[in-house]
Amino acid sequence: MDNMPTREELNAELLEVPEPPEAPPPVDQPSVERILSSALAYVRGRRGGDLVATLLVGSGAKKSLTAHSDLDLIALVKGQDEGDELIRIADRHIEIRYRGVAACEEELAYSPRLPPLLRKARVLFELEAAGTALVEKAQQRFRQGPPPARLSERIRLKTDCLHWLGKIDDFARHPATAHYLFLGFVEQLIQAFFRLRGFWLTAPADTLRFISSRDAIFGGLFEQMLTAPTLETRLEFAREAVTLLFKEIPNPQRVD
Repeated sequence: MDNMPTREELNAELLEVPEPPEAPPPVDQPSVERILSSALAYVRGRRGGDLVATLLVGSGAKKSLTAHSDLDLIALVKGQDEGDELIRIADRHIEIRYRGVAACEEELAYSPRLPPLLRKARVLFELEAAGTALVEKAQQRFRQGPPPARLSERIRLKTDCLHWLGKIDDFARHPATAHYLFLGFVEQLIQAFFRLRGFWLTAPADTLRFISSRDAIFGGLFEQMLTAPTLETRLEFAREAVTLLFKEIPNPQRVD
């Protein structure tokens, strides 16, 4: 029970992410709707009577499309014949993921990405309210919060972050390799923050704002780490961020 997220953590997860200071230029919504109509006709033609529902997810569903955003569709089908497809309509790429509706419902129970992805989905087509029912289940699962991280996982997350920092130090004389490894460390640190604080993962464009809105001190270090002019300075902020994030988590047990 000690690892269960607190009420404050769950309430923090449900807070809205602040809008960016400067919003991207608006897109032509009628044009987007025409593209979605063509995409839906394509999916229905491909799957026929096997299609149960088609959902729009991601930035398109949240009406935060930019000029370079893709449109992401999830096509729910009756069987287990799944797959991914990438098509182009006008000036937009459309990514279509075909998923069995039963398997998708089961995955909601343990997936770290599916509940936040589906909870704001827009239903474009459905039979017998199948898409609406799945969205409602995703919203309910989202409100419950992600599964808590056990102590062993917390130690593993700390160890992995320290491992990435060590590898960057190992290649400090090779700037290109060190910078490449730094990108891997950033991804690992983000994963650790969300798991340790009991938050669902957000879309990449929302990650920095979400972190800063939930933990201003850590968010400040994280932003300074990303914008520092040199790798050495970035690593200084990175070590401070790791120390802050993992301050209550022990190191692995020594057996020597």
